[in-house]
Amino acid sequence: MKHKIKVLVIDDSAMIRSVMKEIINREKDMQCVGVAPDPLEAREMIKALNPDVLTLDVEMPKMDGLDFLERLMRLRPMPVLMVSTLTELGSDVTFRSLELGAVDFVAKPKLDIKRGMEEYAVEITDKIRAAAQARIRQKSVALEGKEKLSADVILPSVAGRYSSTEKLIVIGASTGGTEAIKDVLVKLPADAPAVLVTQHMPEHFTKSFADRLDTLCRISVKEAEHNERILPGHAYIAPGHSHLLVKRSGANYMTKLDQGELVNRHRPSVDVLFRSAANVAGANALGIILTGMGKDGVQGLLEMRQTGSFTIAQDEATCVVFGMPKEAIAAGSACEVLPLQNIARRTMEYLAAQGGKSNRI
Repeated sequence: MKHKIKVLVIDDSAMIRSVMKEIINREKDMQCVGVAPDPLEAREMIKALNPDVLTLDVEMPKMDGLDFLERLMRLRPMPVLMVSTLTELGSDVTFRSLELGAVDFVAKPKLDIKRGMEEYAVEITDKIRAAAQARIRQKSVALEGKEKLSADVILPSVAGRYSSTEKLIVIGASTGGTEAIKDVLVKLPADAPAVLVTQHMPEHFTKSFADRLDTLCRISVKEAEHNERILPGHAYIAPGHSHLLVKRSGANYMTKLDQGELVNRHRPSVDVLFRSAANVAGANALGIILTGMGKDGVQGLLEMRQTGSFTIAQDEATCVVFGMPKEAIAAGSACEVLPLQNIARRTMEYLAAQGGKSNRI
């Protein structure tokens, strides 16, 4: 029988521990091997049970979740999925946990926790599976049964006449993407072309993510709003409640937010962003697909390449989860495959040298 993913749940709430255990044990490919009310008890259970994945509450007694995570990643690196409250403070702490090495996070609802966690069951178990596949480096940081719809439900694929020559960068990522996106954006110069980003993330966290990046980057970073002009030197992060698209208004690029169907079980969806860039920007767009589980963005990146865009996929060695880039490479969506640390430089080199040449396949 295939090895089950062994999960250890660490949370000071008895209700959360019980619900998480039940959710995990319902899955045929995973097992909750133990629950712990605090990090001190968890330390001994990790040694005895050797779990594949930990779920870790951010706020806990006896030892802060971040302190525990930092020590764990220094002494015994392993996949950790953070469980975070849906608050502004909680989101700030969550992004710190991702910097320390946590693979991903799930949001803990503020009200009706038991029912809320059950509604997140598919997301929780999908993220546990992704975490189990993650590459962990030592540091001294959708609804069940829902059909996987394509970007067709949001907008058709239509090759158009491109009335602007202004360049545009679009980026998509999922598991491990917050740190990967940061690595790319912090290296861009202040006068870089406009950047649109879709990262799979709950709506309560995307503004904090954008605000955090804005303090680190030379370009300005913000959560995207509906129908705003897309400007060079700015990055726009898709809000967690809507698909982010680029549209045209004369020679200008504009944002569009769409709260339509989930695409590939996601809203925002990378495929939707990439298709919109293919439709309105063509060879003036550059697409980047980063670490993440699944196939969201693969078809959209292919459509970008087919309309003349230059496209990049992150390589396996630097991905936390080599899912989306792997599928993109296999589909022929990527012009180049690069390690994360080289993507920003190659992006700017290409855009500086680009003279309207096509990269059609």
